[in-house]
Amino acid sequence: MTDVDRRRVVTSLIASLGATAVVGDRLDLFAQSSSARRIDMHHHFAPPAWVTEVKGRPLLQPANTTWTPAKSIEDMDRGGVAAAMVSITNPGLWFGDQAVTRRLARACNDYGAKLVQEYPARFGLFAAVPMPDVDGTLAEIAYAYDTLKVDGIGLFTSYGDAWLGNPAYRPVMEELNRRKALVHVHPTAANCCRNLTYAPGVAPGSMEYGTDTTRAIVGVAFSGDSTRFPDIRFIWSHAGGTAPFLAARIDGASGNAKDRMPNGFMAELKKFNYDLAGASNRGAIASLLELVKPSQILFGTDFPPGGTAAEYAKTLAGIGLFSPADLRAIDRDNAIRLVPRLM
Repeated sequence: MTDVDRRRVVTSLIASLGATAVVGDRLDLFAQSSSARRIDMHHHFAPPAWVTEVKGRPLLQPANTTWTPAKSIEDMDRGGVAAAMVSITNPGLWFGDQAVTRRLARACNDYGAKLVQEYPARFGLFAAVPMPDVDGTLAEIAYAYDTLKVDGIGLFTSYGDAWLGNPAYRPVMEELNRRKALVHVHPTAANCCRNLTYAPGVAPGSMEYGTDTTRAIVGVAFSGDSTRFPDIRFIWSHAGGTAPFLAARIDGASGNAKDRMPNGFMAELKKFNYDLAGASNRGAIASLLELVKPSQILFGTDFPPGGTAAEYAKTLAGIGLFSPADLRAIDRDNAIRLVPRLM
């Protein structure tokens, strides 16, 4: 029996008991496969207010404009995913207008909180913040945690031409550290590099996202933020971008930052968590495993544009770099340690 057939059977049983299995595009929580156990730590959602604002903007992928909760749950059920942590993806929230960005972040977070309220066992929320507006971000962090009770905060690698680690963002890092925040960092293409024409047909997502992730990791480490704020629990997307491959070379500059990074760059890299969205290949994973143990690696799909949960699960199982115990940890156990309520 396929997952689709199983859901149909369960839905019929629920209906026969007088329960509602489908309301609009909502799928009943009990209709998920009984074998679902994975937790997708890199999964996107698209609140209507965000879709309206970002249509036609650079870096937007069409799949994100047609997202619905039902589409997420359908893919999760097919791939044995019990829960997904949702976040906003490119083109982000910041388009030069502070008031618009504040309003958009609030709309996304209110929508995300309602989604979690309706499906508490299926979704968690990385709240959006109106960076690079520091005051607005501090206010939104307070609202997200104190009123909405979110699971973590979502940041981007850069805003305009300023990367994480920039001194201007230090008050935000201080507050995230105070709250012992779980912080998921998603890549973008910085202003400097999104329109380079070095090769025809190469979009920013092909190379700039991985490169911008590395810039942000270097920024957080070499600025001293990763040692100054040890209680921020960072998750870096896409296996850390190009940072694992370049780690030893970058570490050569550590001598210039002993006051901010006394144990060197490699030591800071080993503190972080990394998801495997967009990085389910032997080269990326082999480089990452030179830095961290499987206990710091997380399952992720980058849904909806990044691929299906079933495809990712099959690829990771067949890649030959993880033991069954490693896969259990990556699929679920490592995420539960970070978000215990999803247990």
